[in-house]
Amino acid sequence: MTVRWTQTAKYDLQSIWDYIARDSVYYADKFIDELLSKPDILESFPRIGRAIPEIGDPDSREITHGSYRIMYVIRDENIYITQVTHMARNFNPDDTNWDVD
Repeated sequence: MTVRWTQTAKYDLQSIWDYIARDSVYYADKFIDELLSKPDILESFPRIGRAIPEIGDPDSREITHGSYRIMYVIRDENIYITQVTHMARNFNPDDTNWDVD
């Protein structure tokens, strides 16, 4: 399995970095590095995350890091990180592009 980041997820990372960097560029860099490495485990254990309750599809899953949900979908031999969102935000699956093929 290969982990791939969608453009939407990359945009989310940039937004998170921008927010944290207002206080500390060092901690923004550190936190984003941690977020980027968290999904590495998915290459060996793609189903380690829980199914996203708002979706109900067993191939749409999430892992967490701090207060963030790292959402992903399993397609064939790829794992696509589709979104990274803060747990305090209301998540609407209709706002995310799940068509990654």
